[in-house]
Amino acid sequence: MKPSSQIKPISYLKAHTAEVIRELDEQREALIITQNGEARAVMQDVHSYEQTQETLALLKILALGTRQIEAGKVQSAKTALKQVRRKRETG
Repeated sequence: MKPSSQIKPISYLKAHTAEVIRELDEQREALIITQNGEARAVMQDVHSYEQTQETLALLKILALGTRQIEAGKVQSAKTALKQVRRKRETG
């Protein structure tokens, strides 16, 4: 669906709340809510929101890993495995 069809004024949301929520759940597309002609909020179904949050969490982990690589806070797999084996033997 075109993004332009997913833009509604807040007055539409007030008058058609149940319908909007049903459509969000069925279509899995975000809805932009405007107030006085300006975008003010975005609504989306819970499933899509959860997926977005999971994706953001993964991206944060990747960014952290990239920063650690750039800072030189890495070691070879061989070294890491040696450390794990030593801990298992002594632990």
